[in-house]
Amino acid sequence: MTTRTSDTLSPNTPSPNTPGPGALNLDALNFDPQTGLIPVVTQDARSGAVLMQAYADRAAVERTLDTREATYYSRSRREQWVKGATSGHTQQVVDVQADCDADSLLYRVVQTGPACHTGAYSCYHQPLMPAQAPQAGLDGTLERVFATITERLATLPENSYVARLHAGGLDRVLKKISEESGEVLLAAKNHDRAELATEVADLLFHTLFAMAEVGVSPADVAAVLHEREGKTGLKGPKEAG
Repeated sequence: MTTRTSDTLSPNTPSPNTPGPGALNLDALNFDPQTGLIPVVTQDARSGAVLMQAYADRAAVERTLDTREATYYSRSRREQWVKGATSGHTQQVVDVQADCDADSLLYRVVQTGPACHTGAYSCYHQPLMPAQAPQAGLDGTLERVFATITERLATLPENSYVARLHAGGLDRVLKKISEESGEVLLAAKNHDRAELATEVADLLFHTLFAMAEVGVSPADVAAVLHEREGKTGLKGPKEAG
């Protein structure tokens, strides 16, 4: 299975067998000839976190496209199942993509509650090696922090800073953003590089927290920045007075 996902199976397709513009026909999917199944990787559309891996038969894929409810096929029970039908931890499908060989699928979903039957936000929570921070830049870092925040909000573990802050309500989060903004200004005014880096990190964390509480993802912000990229003459805030 490869990671490139250039072919899209659109839930807006008029019929499961009639692809829309740029969409892949279901007949082109390579279901296993013996089992009739295809592996499905499920990803949080807001954070980018990988949530789980399961299997689907053609009927499950068709139902997913028709209803936008993540639908799979259980190999042990030998039946179709809809994520969250009994637990309430549903997955609203944003889009479905096939990999370059059309032998695996990616469901991008809006997850409600934890995805794992253990109560963990993601089924992938057992590391085999220590995580290593990226060497340069913020590439992927904000998404990983956002994914951690959304996981904590979904599970509300004891002794979690996120759970405590969430319990205080959105106003408490916004107050933290105001406080951290002041710390950023002070550190910059003093030309304290180490302190500025620390305070900016705190400000970004609490801003991501507020985004998660309101339902705005890093991808939403990236879309706005992408739209503005390369443009000139953008008006800034109005001058006072």
